[in-house]
Amino acid sequence: MSEESDSLRTSPSVASLSENELPPPPEPPGYVCSLTEDLVTKAREELQEKPEWRLRDVQALRDMVRKEYPNLSTSLDDAFLLRFLRARKFDYDRALQLLVNYHSCRRSWPEVFNNLKPSALKDVLASGFLTVLPHTDPRGCHVVCIRPDRWIPSNYPITENIRAIYLTLEKLIQSEETQVNGIVILADYKGVSLSKASHFGPFIAKKVIGILQFFLHGSDLNSLHTNLPSSILPKEYGGTAGELDTATWNAVLLASEDDFVKEFCQPVPACDSILGQTLLPEGLTSDAQCDDSLRAVKSQLYSCY
Repeated sequence: MSEESDSLRTSPSVASLSENELPPPPEPPGYVCSLTEDLVTKAREELQEKPEWRLRDVQALRDMVRKEYPNLSTSLDDAFLLRFLRARKFDYDRALQLLVNYHSCRRSWPEVFNNLKPSALKDVLASGFLTVLPHTDPRGCHVVCIRPDRWIPSNYPITENIRAIYLTLEKLIQSEETQVNGIVILADYKGVSLSKASHFGPFIAKKVIGILQFFLHGSDLNSLHTNLPSSILPKEYGGTAGELDTATWNAVLLASEDDFVKEFCQPVPACDSILGQTLLPEGLTSDAQCDDSLRAVKSQLYSCY
């Protein structure tokens, strides 16, 4: 008998092992930093992130979650926890609260977060309601362009627009570059009726991951260009970056279907059994859960991201 055959004969197969003897599942891959040298420096200066302490800090947050919220169904991967540490400048307590708020918001607003996947939002994506510009701003922030005039209320409820916004933010925030640089949200309200605008609350939000700052712009594009240079804007906004393209970002989202199914389409424990009503994000009340408006979106964006 060959040595290979003898090895196969004497080595127990997985099928022959008892349940207690099954090998443990493989550990998730360790964290590998994808930041450039310049972004590592920026994270150190602006977010208090020290590369030599990074994994220690992640482990500290992981230990706090396990101790204080042992029943919280959340990922504890290095990359996921880093999102919250960076958002709160590596303050453990504030990062933990942000993580709890994130899950509380998701579980207390099921009409937005349940079944949150690109294929469920094809109508919104096809409408051109939102997209991400192909170029970042001078600080490296991605620019999310929202166009409320593209929403026809008779086609689908406003919550579908909110879902599309969260879907886009979730996709962007996966990037470490975004976690360090932030996100700009550009809302275009020209041609939008007052009744429709009241649902959205005109804003340009900067640094969604951290603190929300809001800037109002009228029809004067020069005002807009003081915040976003014309070189990154499409010609619809007085820019030189060509026609506004929505198809490319839609394709990016649709290609991420499996990731969203895994994260947002699995059963999760009820909000009350884990977090309790007392831990709802500031600004989110039981009335807001059933309200088809965006009156609490700013506070919820802050709580979730």
